[in-house]
Amino acid sequence: MAVSPLPRAGAQADNDDSRQEKPMRLSILLFDGFTALDVVGGYEVLANIPAMEVEFVSNHSGLVASDTGRLGMAAYRSFGQLDATDILYLPGGPGVAAALGNAALMACVRRLHATSAWTVSICNGAEILGAAGLLKGKKVSTNWFAREHVAAYGALVGTERYQRDGKLITGAGVSASIDAALFLAALIGGEQLARTIQLGIEYYPAPPFGNGTPDEQPQMAKDLVRHVEQHGAARLAARVIPF
Repeated sequence: MAVSPLPRAGAQADNDDSRQEKPMRLSILLFDGFTALDVVGGYEVLANIPAMEVEFVSNHSGLVASDTGRLGMAAYRSFGQLDATDILYLPGGPGVAAALGNAALMACVRRLHATSAWTVSICNGAEILGAAGLLKGKKVSTNWFAREHVAAYGALVGTERYQRDGKLITGAGVSASIDAALFLAALIGGEQLARTIQLGIEYYPAPPFGNGTPDEQPQMAKDLVRHVEQHGAARLAARVIPF
């Protein structure tokens, strides 16, 4: 799906009159054990903003394994090669715990955020921003099971599907990457563009088990998900990565 004939703009603004047309760069940071939909949901929206230049970045070029180990995404730039970007984008996943100790990643996050027009985190990727010292006093959304971890960095964690605080856009868990990205697309290029992208990806959710919020789900289901997430490191260690 592509919508490049539509006008778009790169300035950080809230009204159409103040936007200026120019290319933008979207830098998606990858780390071992990321959750694929955290990346792909936002990518599919933001990459369809006309004149958007997308790059995937990691410790080094090559395939980076997702949390299942059966899907890899190719990074073609390293953290040290980046000095600036327009949109800094951080996914989450069970690999976040190890990523917090990745000095090159953390330095890249701080460096890019300093001059970015927008900084985006999805799911527990917000923990990376928190560890970088970027969330104190900020309104933030994150995956429901990561709320306490993110709040420990001084963030004002809410239950919203996505939130904006200045240039910071944060999304809740996994599929919220699409919602957060559509919201950002409207800020960048206007509502018409965002609505057209939404149509292009046919995003009108009607899940088979109804809509709702994580907080409304049965405690047994929440306990199971939390158990799985608490053993994320063991899950990653047990992967058999075929590439």
